[in-house]
Amino acid sequence: QVQLAESGGGSVQAGGSLRLSCAASGHSHSSYCMGWFRQTPGKKREGVAVLNTDGQTKYADSVKGRFTISQDSANHTLYLEMNNVQPEDTAMYYCAAELGPVRVSWCLASIRDIDYWGKGTKVTISA
Repeated sequence: QVQLAESGGGSVQAGGSLRLSCAASGHSHSSYCMGWFRQTPGKKREGVAVLNTDGQTKYADSVKGRFTISQDSANHTLYLEMNNVQPEDTAMYYCAAELGPVRVSWCLASIRDIDYWGKGTKVTISA
């Protein structure tokens, strides 16, 4: 059973930075896709950034050039570096994982089919 635990959310002014972390445990698969998704009340959950074990990454257009996804494989931790954040980045951010050889394009888009999710960490950006 894969367990994911997010941390690092908080309140920041527009233009500032935040780093989210996701600690993963419970699996030893050599292939997977992991990523960050976000959701605001009344809206569908959307993909933000994902990476896979082939070294590929994919970002939503709205965060390209501002957010960076990375991982520390030795410590089983996924990160999302958020720079120049804007009020529209305000959301609950979720870490997710799909085991197996998953393409990043599928991973970013196939929210309904991803198997493992964390409980989320809240990010609030003030103008």
